[in-house]
Amino acid sequence: MGSLSRRDFFRVSGVVGAGALWGLRDVPAWAATAGTTLEVAATPVGAAGYRRLAAGPGWPAVVRAELAPAKAGRAANRTSLACFVQFTDMHLVDAQSPARFEYTHQFIGAGAHRAQELFAQHTSAALVRRVNSLRGGPFTGRPVDFLVTTGDNTDNHELVELDWYLTILNGGRLTPNTGDPTRYEGVQNSGSKTYWQPESSFVDDYKALGFPRIQGLVDAAIRPITSQGLTIPWYSTFGNHDDSVVGTLPDGIPIIDDLYTGSTKIMGFDDAGNQKIARAMQDPSRVLDAAAVLGSNNGFVRTVTPDPRRKPFSTAEFVQAHLDPRNTGPGPVGHGFTADNADGVDVFYTFRVAPGVLGVSLDTTTLGGFSEGSIGLRQYQWLENVLKRGSSRFYDVFGRLTTQSVTDERFVLFSHHTSTTMTNPLPDRRRPLDLRLNGDALVSLLQRFPNVVAWVNGHTHTNAITPHGHATPERAFWEINTAAHVDYPQHARVIEIADNGDGTLSLFTTLIEADAPYATGYDDFSATGLASLGREFAFNDRHADAAKLGTPLDRNTELLLPSR
Repeated sequence: MGSLSRRDFFRVSGVVGAGALWGLRDVPAWAATAGTTLEVAATPVGAAGYRRLAAGPGWPAVVRAELAPAKAGRAANRTSLACFVQFTDMHLVDAQSPARFEYTHQFIGAGAHRAQELFAQHTSAALVRRVNSLRGGPFTGRPVDFLVTTGDNTDNHELVELDWYLTILNGGRLTPNTGDPTRYEGVQNSGSKTYWQPESSFVDDYKALGFPRIQGLVDAAIRPITSQGLTIPWYSTFGNHDDSVVGTLPDGIPIIDDLYTGSTKIMGFDDAGNQKIARAMQDPSRVLDAAAVLGSNNGFVRTVTPDPRRKPFSTAEFVQAHLDPRNTGPGPVGHGFTADNADGVDVFYTFRVAPGVLGVSLDTTTLGGFSEGSIGLRQYQWLENVLKRGSSRFYDVFGRLTTQSVTDERFVLFSHHTSTTMTNPLPDRRRPLDLRLNGDALVSLLQRFPNVVAWVNGHTHTNAITPHGHATPERAFWEINTAAHVDYPQHARVIEIADNGDGTLSLFTTLIEADAPYATGYDDFSATGLASLGREFAFNDRHADAAKLGTPLDRNTELLLPSR
């Protein structure tokens, strides 16, 4: 092949059989790589220690043919079916909330505290700008049909976090500050060495790792910002952080519930106390141990300004906020939720992805506690009926083929939890007698319906793509899991579905990054500058995990599967 620039060339390696390289001739002329990681991706500078980021080479698109063959010439007859963007795990966090347990981060990692959490609103707003800038799907050229969030939109299900979430996606001005309107009252100016103190001269645990001292950074982080807002319709899905205390503990524990709107913020206990609370966050059966520690009055505390906006919202209030006409933004009204979901009990629904393609938003959370998920029997049966109504052929639980005369739909499912993180047996307080089913049960259900194309989810904060194969090839589907916005690599994902006209479908997955420079000066306190710094701090956070980036097989891909 002749020499082509990276902008004009896709490198595609075959997973099955010999590798192959294809140039731009395999991609429609209108396709655009600009703004995607096909063209450029964040790359650390240097080999060790605290590292800044720079623009690095884009990542090739990998053809994955585990579920169906990649037939030659398929691009020539390809028909676009849908194109959408997935956001997940934004964790729009009230970093000053008294109902957070940052002091457990030494035991449970980033879920408790992140160096970059002050900038979650800035990085999410920058991702919105990136989506708005896309010309279309990079492989099909199809305009983006919609965006869907797959949960953990908020961090601690506070009313103020919900308001920030809706404002970022719909557009408008927000102030990422609570409590005292004139100053920050959180752990990052507390004087505790276990947190990064960016404006202090003393060496905390983060500066010991190379984190910089930046005067004025905390004050800049809580100033008002404006979100451009999406220009396409968007849909919403629940995550465990949207309906549980810090995503793990059940509501209704008085000493914890009182923390939200109180004036006492606990900075930590001794190691034994911190460990007891950390264990309770991983095992709700130990919640009484945590309550005893919290009630001991033995912690290091600071008095903060109470704020009623920190009150936790219920699942009903979450849905009702979406249904509020003031929050319609680019649409649709309710962002997938309808009046049938307004009581907050059954918060799953279907929506039209594109002609012939139906989206299914599931609720895999439970109000019983634990961060992991499951699906209730009632929802499972509802889903089975939805899939039957759009399938002219499907398999019963014994593997027998059933045919019927109906109009076929293709299905894309969305949820927060993945197949491997649906292990939570605790009953959901909304339906306490409902049997909870795990991820294996859901996979088995989906494999009964050949019209299921993909299951798209979040929760793990990791880029991972899993083929769910079957002895009967038409019963296979792809599971697409995308990394979080709050943690590095802070990706969102463009997903395109195309019919190749040869008995196969292609699902193209392309990662995108925030519309912010890869590096900026430490005195750049613009909204874009803070988004850039937030990404840098996320990369260097002491709990950052390079494995969250995924392998090349989990990033930019073409996923083949049989067409029905």
